Order: sequence, then structure tokens, then C-alpha cells
Amino acid sequence: MRTHGRWIQDEEGRTLLLRGVNLSGSAKVPVVPSGGSHLRQGLESPESASFVGRPLAIAEADEHFARLRAFGHHFLRLVITWEAIEHAGPGQYDRAYLDYLRALVEQAGRYDLQVFVDPHQDVWSRFTGGDGAPAWTLDAVGMRREHLVDCGAAVVHAYHQGPLPAMIWPTNYVKLGAATMFTLFFGGNDFAPSLLIDGEPVQEYLQRHYVAAICEVARTLHGLPNVSGYGTMNEPSAGLIGVRDLQQPMPGMVAKGPSPSPLQSMAAAAGFAQEVPVWEFSASFMGEVGTTVLNPQQVSLWRSPESDPWRREGVWDVVDSQPRIIKPDHFAIVRGRPVCFSDDYLKPLLLRVLREVRKTDTGTLIFFEGPPAPVGQPPAWGDTDPGGVVHAGHFYDGMALMSKHYDPEFTIDTLRMQPVFGREQVETAYAEQIGALADHLPSVPFLLGEFGIPFDLDGGRSFQTGDYSAQEAALDGYFQALDRNLVSGTLWNYTPDNDQEHGDQWNGEDLSIYSRSAVRGTGDLYDGGRALASVVRPYAKACAGTPLAMSFSRTSRRFHLRIQRSSTVSAPTIIFIPKYQYPSGFSVEVSTGTWEYEESKELLIWHAAPDDTEQSLQVMPR
Repeated sequence: MRTHGRWIQDEEGRTLLLRGVNLSGSAKVPVVPSGGSHLRQGLESPESASFVGRPLAIAEADEHFARLRAFGHHFLRLVITWEAIEHAGPGQYDRAYLDYLRALVEQAGRYDLQVFVDPHQDVWSRFTGGDGAPAWTLDAVGMRREHLVDCGAAVVHAYHQGPLPAMIWPTNYVKLGAATMFTLFFGGNDFAPSLLIDGEPVQEYLQRHYVAAICEVARTLHGLPNVSGYGTMNEPSAGLIGVRDLQQPMPGMVAKGPSPSPLQSMAAAAGFAQEVPVWEFSASFMGEVGTTVLNPQQVSLWRSPESDPWRREGVWDVVDSQPRIIKPDHFAIVRGRPVCFSDDYLKPLLLRVLREVRKTDTGTLIFFEGPPAPVGQPPAWGDTDPGGVVHAGHFYDGMALMSKHYDPEFTIDTLRMQPVFGREQVETAYAEQIGALADHLPSVPFLLGEFGIPFDLDGGRSFQTGDYSAQEAALDGYFQALDRNLVSGTLWNYTPDNDQEHGDQWNGEDLSIYSRSAVRGTGDLYDGGRALASVVRPYAKACAGTPLAMSFSRTSRRFHLRIQRSSTVSAPTIIFIPKYQYPSGFSVEVSTGTWEYEESKELLIWHAAPDDTEQSLQVMPR
């Protein structure tokens, strides 16, 4: 693959519209040890945690890859974590995992599945409530991991008392554990210059190991023809970078549960009990509901008072027995000017990953993201565009995702930050928001790296009824938005070990389009699939020219494609036409040329003379 302006092309010069899935939600956590706890897997002894078998066992690969090919999800965003590669310690790579990874990608190639590798993280690490970085990164900066929860620096599912509130894990982005690690990783040179690890500045120490781990994967997979590229970091966070008021709660994706200010977080981590506001978020309410006390036991997160980088840097201190901010603009102003996280700190990392990975694989694509919307934007490339980069931002209907309730006639438009009412207006809002993401960097191709819908909406009602009509409506709206904008996308997600009890096996999420609990024993490849009426749909994989319009109606099952044919491309246009949508066959009308159907791969091949005319194709069920 290669980039050409806003498009991704194949070696024949055809424009590619990539459709696929993230594989998978459970790749964020190690394999459960024999007799081990589902929630605490690997937390007590992270050095020996094994990710061999994540996202799926090699013995099960044929089944799942055949199913994904039948679904038409031919482009996989393969989820890996830094921890999976280097959990044993700095520079100690898990060779068994890397060998497993190569065998898995080779097997995917046998099913004509392309892969791009996603170095995934959420809120820094499993030990700060998400996934990604190894435990030793927290140890290296002086944190005592066993006190992260006690002092309010993280919400960790394994240690949460009672049922985990839905979608509370994103609040860890603004809690001290993850916020400190992101700040040190991206901006340690500016914001914690006194923090050295083995004599090396903390920023360089962390980034060097992170980039080296990605490069180790690139070396492992080098030469496999179905590896299209590498991501730089899933949903990177600015941490404290850019925060102007350290005495007010930081803005995040959602306010839910205890919501301390940065000063309160720093004080609590130093052993000072802090009364903080508690917020609630649901489909019908958002606001403060009371207060709670962080760190009533007054334990310290830091190995010693000197280990606290923010107190050592003079950001805060104790004045008249009370925590006080000393440098209110410490994270907002550097060398006399306001900081911009995306351009000043994120972009250098992206370029570093690109430069180092291309030493191993010169032709690989690099997929990058900005911070999660609506709190940030991707960096601008401008004159520094190195070519072969793809913007892979994410989109979710925040109301449906956070509240686990989907209303086809209501959403929040994050472009205008206003409510939207009416079914057609909601679908239009989806298309406009995804289009705005794609247009943010108009000269760079766009792939929607994540989008999806929870399958445990409304308390898991679909589990009891088997009715996934709400999920089908939502997913149909998202896929129509992709079609209207003519952009690629990888759905979140396909989890081979999803089940009704644990969902995607991570933080209570359940967005997988496949579940073992949905298997009915029919023996076909669609068994276990969920919301397939919207998930399995036709699309143009490779256009012999520039796509102008594409649409599919899940009610009439009419598919329409219009392209500007290129006289320089002799190869045919390739369209995925799934038997699932056309069990009794289909008819095809073309404005010019001929067509044939490769039934074993469910691909329609449209041959037309290479010229510069506008051409169209229509598929209808028989």
C-alpha cells in the first residue's frame, strides 16, 4: 500500500477503501493463569505475565480468520501492548510472544487479511486502570503501585469495591497516575528536568524503550506481505501538559465518580486526605452529586517525599500546613510561550516512531492519532509531511457509549456541542462528525481507527431477548457515514473470547461483533455474530480510479457505486458482495464493461476500459 493525496492506493494504482475490525478487546490483558482471577490476571506478578494467545490461540485462527473474511472485514487493526512485548523488565523482550505474533500474522495472510499493528494503550497501563505500558515504567519514576488506588490516583477494576460503574475507566486520564506518566513520557524534559532514571532524562528513558519495543515487533514481522503498517500510539493523552488552572478539575472525556483537581490529586498522592466532588453521568443526568474523601488512610504514592516530581519541581508545596500551588502555569507556559501538546510533544514522538520503524521497513505506512475527542486534535503536518502517513482518529456516539443506551433519534453533535433530534438528523450528524475528522488533515488519508456500539445496552437486555435491533441501527448509521465520506474504517471490535459474563474481558466493555455466548451451533461462519445485518455489507475494496459515491441500504439491500475511472489503471474494480446479504443471488447493472463473481471469496470483479469517464454499478437482490 501507498498514499496518494487523501487516498490509500495499491500497487496497481487503485484507490482502496479498507474495511475491517480491531482484533481484539481482550488483547489488552494477559492470558488468565490456571486458577487465576479474571480481574487480577497478572497484576500481582506482572513480570511473568504472558500474552501468548492474545488476541486468539493459533489453533483457533482458521475459524476466526475465515469468519472475518466472510464478514468482509479484510483489514485488521491488530491490537498489541508495550507490556506484552517487554513486561519482564527494560530491554527484556518476550520472544515467545513475538514468535506467536509472527505466526498469527502469517496465518491471517493465508486468508487474504491485511494487518496494521496498533501499539495500544488506554490510560497508560493496566496498573493505572487501563492497558499498555509495563509495570516497571511506574516503578522507575518512583511510584508505589500498591498505593495507586488507595490514594485516588487510579480506578482499577480489580480493586474496585462493588460493581464497576459503566465507562468510569476513561476518568483515569485526569487522575494522577496516568496524568503524571503521560506528562513525563511526552514532556519530561520541560516539566520534570530533574527526574533522571539511571542518569538518563525520564522522557528519553521512557520514549527510547517504547519506540524500541515497536521496532522489535517490526523486525519480527519484517518480510510478511500482509503487514501494511504500524500505529504510533492509541489515543495519546497530554496528561497535565497545557493545564492552566491546577486548582480546578481537568476536562476529560467524561466526568464521573471522584473528580479531584490536579492540586488535590498531588496532595492526596503525598498522603494528605482530600475532600473532592463526585460527578455522575447518565443518559438523563450529568452533574455533581456529592463529595467523597480521597486517601483517608493518608498513604503515600511515592517511595519517598523526594520521589514526587511535581513537589520537587516546585509546582506545589505545603504552606501553613495546607497544600498550595506555587507555579500555577508550570504545565502551560514553556520558555515564555503557551504550549501546544499535539504539535510540541506528540508530533516529535510520531516522527520518531516513523523514522525508527522505517529503518526496518522502508515502505510501511504509519498510522497516527491525536488525543481522544473532544479534548484534542491531531498534529498538523504541513511542510514536514514525510509521506506514507495515515490519520487514524476515532469516533463514537458518546451518549450511547458512556450511558450504554442508544436512542436513534438523539445524540450530541461534538462539532457544535449541541443536541441533535430526529433519526435523519442523527445520521447526518454522524456523517458530518466523521467527515470533519477526515477533513482535519485534508492532504493525508483518513482511516476511522475505532467506532462501535456496546452490546450490553440497557443493562444487557439483548442478552435475554436476542434482539440486536438497536445495535444494528447504530452500526448502520456509522457505516453509512463511512460510505458518505468515502473513508476507510476498522470497527471496534472482534473479541474471540467475548462472553456474556465478562464481555470483551476488559473494564466491563462489551462491543464485540462476535460472542461465544451467541453461538447457536449452526456450524456456519455467521454463528456467534451479532448485529450482522449491519456489520456484513458490500463495499468497494479497490476502485480503478477515484470513488465518487457509494451507498448500501440494509432494507432494500441495494448497493450503488460511482467512480471516476482512471485511464492509467488497467486493473479491474473489486467489490465485496457478501452472500449473507444476497442468499438468493443478486443482479448487477453496470454503465459500461463486464463483471464476474468469484464466489469463494465473495468478490465481484468489474472490468471496464481504462479511460477517464464517470462509471457506475448497481447491485440488487434477486
